[in-house]
Amino acid sequence: MSAADPIAQVVAWLDHARAHEPEDAEAMSVATVDADGRPSLRMVLLRGIDDRGFVFYTNLTSRKARDIAVNAEVALCFHWKSTARQVRIDGTAEAVSAAEADAYFASRPRESRIGAWASKQSAPLEGRFKLEQRVARYTAAFAIGPVPRPEFWSGYRVVPRRIEFWEKRPFRLHERTLYERDAAGWTTARLYP
Repeated sequence: MSAADPIAQVVAWLDHARAHEPEDAEAMSVATVDADGRPSLRMVLLRGIDDRGFVFYTNLTSRKARDIAVNAEVALCFHWKSTARQVRIDGTAEAVSAAEADAYFASRPRESRIGAWASKQSAPLEGRFKLEQRVARYTAAFAIGPVPRPEFWSGYRVVPRRIEFWEKRPFRLHERTLYERDAAGWTTARLYP
Protein backbone atom coordinates (compact mmCIF):
# COMPACT_ATOMS: atom_id res chain seq x y z
CA MET A 1 0.00 0.00 0.00
CA SER A 2 1.14 3.52 -0.75
CA ALA A 3 1.61 5.55 2.43
CA ALA A 4 1.30 8.68 0.34
CA ASP A 5 -2.26 8.03 -0.85
CA PRO A 6 -4.56 5.64 1.04
CA ILE A 7 -7.57 6.99 -0.89
CA ALA A 8 -6.03 5.55 -4.07
CA GLN A 9 -5.80 2.22 -2.24
CA VAL A 10 -9.51 2.42 -1.34
CA VAL A 11 -10.24 3.01 -5.04
CA ALA A 12 -8.15 -0.04 -5.99
CA TRP A 13 -9.89 -2.25 -3.42
CA LEU A 14 -13.30 -0.93 -4.53
CA ASP A 15 -12.49 -1.73 -8.17
CA HIS A 16 -11.45 -5.24 -7.11
CA ALA A 17 -14.69 -5.63 -5.11
CA ARG A 18 -16.77 -4.52 -8.12
CA ALA A 19 -15.33 -7.49 -10.03
CA HIS A 20 -16.01 -10.00 -7.25
CA GLU A 21 -18.85 -8.81 -5.01
CA PRO A 22 -22.20 -10.14 -6.30
CA GLU A 23 -24.14 -6.94 -5.55
CA ASP A 24 -23.56 -3.35 -4.41
CA ALA A 25 -19.80 -3.20 -3.95
CA GLU A 26 -20.38 0.51 -3.22
CA ALA A 27 -22.48 -0.28 -0.13
CA MET A 28 -21.02 1.18 3.04
CA SER A 29 -22.23 1.66 6.58
CA VAL A 30 -22.41 5.19 7.94
CA ALA A 31 -22.29 5.71 11.70
CA THR A 32 -23.48 8.99 13.22
CA VAL A 33 -24.14 10.23 16.75
CA ASP A 34 -27.09 12.39 17.77
CA ALA A 35 -27.14 15.35 20.17
CA ASP A 36 -27.65 12.99 23.14
CA GLY A 37 -24.65 10.84 22.21
CA ARG A 38 -26.73 7.94 20.86
CA PRO A 39 -25.08 6.24 17.88
CA SER A 40 -26.93 5.21 14.75
CA LEU A 41 -25.73 3.00 11.91
CA ARG A 42 -27.17 2.38 8.45
CA MET A 43 -26.15 1.32 4.94
CA VAL A 44 -25.87 3.79 2.08
CA LEU A 45 -24.24 3.73 -1.35
CA LEU A 46 -20.97 5.49 -2.07
CA ARG A 47 -21.67 7.90 -4.93
CA GLY A 48 -18.31 9.59 -5.33
CA ILE A 49 -14.71 9.29 -4.26
CA ASP A 50 -11.86 11.70 -4.89
CA ASP A 51 -8.81 13.06 -3.11
CA ARG A 52 -11.12 15.13 -0.86
CA GLY A 53 -13.16 12.20 0.43
CA PHE A 54 -16.16 9.88 0.12
CA VAL A 55 -19.57 11.13 -1.06
CA PHE A 56 -23.10 9.91 -0.36
CA TYR A 57 -26.51 11.54 -0.83
CA THR A 58 -29.59 11.66 1.35
CA ASN A 59 -32.74 13.49 2.34
CA LEU A 60 -31.68 16.35 4.64
CA THR A 61 -34.57 15.57 7.01
CA SER A 62 -33.31 12.00 7.55
CA ARG A 63 -31.94 10.88 10.89
CA LYS A 64 -28.37 10.76 9.52
CA ALA A 65 -28.61 14.35 8.26
CA ARG A 66 -30.07 15.54 11.57
CA ASP A 67 -27.23 13.77 13.42
CA ILE A 68 -24.60 15.31 11.14
CA ALA A 69 -26.10 18.77 11.74
CA VAL A 70 -25.23 18.47 15.46
CA ASN A 71 -22.08 16.32 15.16
CA ALA A 72 -20.30 16.10 11.83
CA GLU A 73 -17.89 13.37 13.02
CA VAL A 74 -18.86 10.13 11.26
CA ALA A 75 -17.47 6.68 10.55
CA LEU A 76 -17.77 4.67 7.34
CA CYS A 77 -17.17 0.97 6.78
CA PHE A 78 -16.93 -1.06 3.60
CA HIS A 79 -17.05 -4.83 4.06
CA TRP A 80 -16.55 -7.02 1.02
CA LYS A 81 -17.20 -10.60 2.10
CA SER A 82 -16.32 -11.96 -1.34
CA THR A 83 -12.82 -10.48 -1.21
CA ALA A 84 -12.30 -10.89 2.57
CA ARG A 85 -11.49 -7.20 2.92
CA GLN A 86 -12.75 -4.28 4.93
CA VAL A 87 -12.01 -0.55 5.00
CA ARG A 88 -12.89 1.66 7.98
CA ILE A 89 -12.87 5.45 7.66
CA ASP A 90 -13.23 8.11 10.36
CA GLY A 91 -13.74 11.69 9.30
CA THR A 92 -15.83 14.82 9.15
CA ALA A 93 -18.95 15.12 6.99
CA GLU A 94 -19.18 18.30 4.93
CA ALA A 95 -22.02 19.31 2.64
CA VAL A 96 -21.30 18.89 -1.06
CA SER A 97 -21.81 21.94 -3.26
CA ALA A 98 -25.21 22.63 -4.81
CA ALA A 99 -23.64 22.06 -8.23
CA GLU A 100 -22.40 18.60 -7.20
CA ALA A 101 -25.80 17.68 -5.75
CA ASP A 102 -27.61 18.96 -8.85
CA ALA A 103 -25.32 16.99 -11.18
CA TYR A 104 -25.70 13.75 -9.26
CA PHE A 105 -29.47 14.17 -8.85
CA ALA A 106 -29.84 14.74 -12.61
CA SER A 107 -27.93 11.49 -13.29
CA ARG A 108 -30.39 9.37 -11.30
CA PRO A 109 -33.25 7.47 -12.96
CA ARG A 110 -36.42 9.57 -13.23
CA GLU A 111 -38.27 7.23 -10.83
CA SER A 112 -35.56 7.75 -8.19
CA ARG A 113 -35.80 11.53 -8.57
CA ILE A 114 -39.58 11.37 -8.09
CA GLY A 115 -39.05 9.03 -5.14
CA ALA A 116 -36.80 11.65 -3.52
CA TRP A 117 -39.66 14.15 -3.69
CA ALA A 118 -42.21 11.62 -2.40
CA SER A 119 -40.24 10.28 0.56
CA LYS A 120 -40.24 11.95 3.95
CA GLN A 121 -37.21 9.84 4.85
CA SER A 122 -37.11 8.64 8.47
CA ALA A 123 -40.55 10.11 9.29
CA PRO A 124 -43.35 7.77 10.43
CA LEU A 125 -45.36 6.36 7.49
CA GLU A 126 -49.09 6.03 8.01
CA GLY A 127 -49.30 3.20 5.48
CA ARG A 128 -47.93 2.12 2.13
CA PHE A 129 -50.88 3.69 0.33
CA LYS A 130 -49.85 7.12 1.66
CA LEU A 131 -46.41 6.71 0.05
CA GLU A 132 -47.99 5.54 -3.21
CA GLN A 133 -50.26 8.63 -3.17
CA ARG A 134 -47.21 10.87 -2.77
CA VAL A 135 -45.41 9.10 -5.64
CA ALA A 136 -48.50 9.59 -7.84
CA ARG A 137 -48.71 13.26 -6.83
CA TYR A 138 -45.11 14.00 -7.80
CA THR A 139 -45.30 11.86 -10.94
CA ALA A 140 -48.18 14.09 -12.07
CA ALA A 141 -46.44 17.28 -10.94
CA PHE A 142 -43.35 16.43 -13.01
CA ALA A 143 -45.15 14.71 -15.90
CA ILE A 144 -43.45 16.94 -18.45
CA GLY A 145 -39.90 18.21 -18.27
CA PRO A 146 -37.09 17.64 -15.83
CA VAL A 147 -37.46 16.66 -12.19
CA PRO A 148 -35.54 19.31 -10.21
CA ARG A 149 -33.55 18.48 -7.09
CA PRO A 150 -35.57 19.24 -3.96
CA GLU A 151 -34.01 21.70 -1.52
CA PHE A 152 -34.26 19.01 1.17
CA TRP A 153 -32.05 16.55 -0.75
CA SER A 154 -28.28 16.80 -1.03
CA GLY A 155 -25.07 15.04 -0.17
CA TYR A 156 -22.11 14.85 2.17
CA ARG A 157 -18.44 14.33 1.59
CA VAL A 158 -16.68 12.54 4.43
CA VAL A 159 -13.21 14.05 4.66
CA PRO A 160 -11.07 11.23 6.09
CA ARG A 161 -8.83 11.60 9.10
CA ARG A 162 -8.18 7.86 9.57
CA ILE A 163 -8.40 5.00 7.09
CA GLU A 164 -7.84 1.41 8.18
CA PHE A 165 -7.43 -1.49 5.76
CA TRP A 166 -8.17 -5.04 6.95
CA GLU A 167 -7.51 -8.24 5.00
CA LYS A 168 -8.40 -11.71 6.20
CA ARG A 169 -5.45 -14.06 6.74
CA PRO A 170 -5.24 -17.69 7.93
CA PHE A 171 -5.40 -18.44 11.67
CA ARG A 172 -6.96 -15.00 12.33
CA LEU A 173 -3.57 -13.34 11.76
CA HIS A 174 -5.23 -10.65 9.65
CA GLU A 175 -3.41 -7.76 7.99
CA ARG A 176 -4.35 -4.36 9.42
CA THR A 177 -2.84 -1.12 8.18
CA LEU A 178 -3.82 2.26 9.62
CA TYR A 179 -3.33 5.61 7.89
CA GLU A 180 -3.75 8.82 9.87
CA ARG A 181 -3.72 12.31 8.42
CA ASP A 182 -1.76 15.09 10.07
CA ALA A 183 -0.60 18.52 8.87
CA ALA A 184 2.23 16.94 6.84
CA GLY A 185 0.08 14.28 5.12
CA TRP A 186 -0.56 10.62 5.85
CA THR A 187 1.34 8.47 8.34
CA THR A 188 1.04 4.70 8.44
CA ALA A 189 1.22 1.97 11.06
CA ARG A 190 0.63 -1.76 11.18
CA LEU A 191 -1.84 -2.99 13.82
CA TYR A 192 -2.05 -6.31 15.58
CA PRO A 193 -5.00 -8.39 14.30
